[in-house]
Amino acid sequence: MNTLAKTFAAAALIVVTTCTMAAAKPAGDKSKKATVNLSTSDLAIDHYVAVMTEGQSAGVEQLFTSDFNQKVHASTNRINNRSAVISFLKKQKGQQLNCKTSTTIIEQSSDYMLAKVTKQFEGFTKIDLVTLVNDGGSWKVSQSINSYK
Repeated sequence: MNTLAKTFAAAALIVVTTCTMAAAKPAGDKSKKATVNLSTSDLAIDHYVAVMTEGQSAGVEQLFTSDFNQKVHASTNRINNRSAVISFLKKQKGQQLNCKTSTTIIEQSSDYMLAKVTKQFEGFTKIDLVTLVNDGGSWKVSQSINSYK
């Protein structure tokens, strides 16, 4: 009888342990926000281009400063705040733009960079003037001015 009780206790312990492990979130859980290495201005501008043209959404929140804004100069001028841009980019996850992209560094210092990102589409060109700042060792986009040709 004593052996039977030990067997049931061991079986119960195994069941409880298995259920607990199954309920725990796996190591590759996607609910955590992905972090992206933005330790240099080059990494930050490359990530900006990937987010804007390749539909990457990992680390999109950490890419922009808290006071980020996007100015769009087109037939009607518009200003988009940080939350509107991030929301739009998350909806575009996985969507790749059919364009040729080039990046030119216009000015750069130890804590500031101004880059021109040109996206050549069939029939028009979109130019982004992107301002990046070194925010405590992490480079972030503080402003983007977009125009069309």
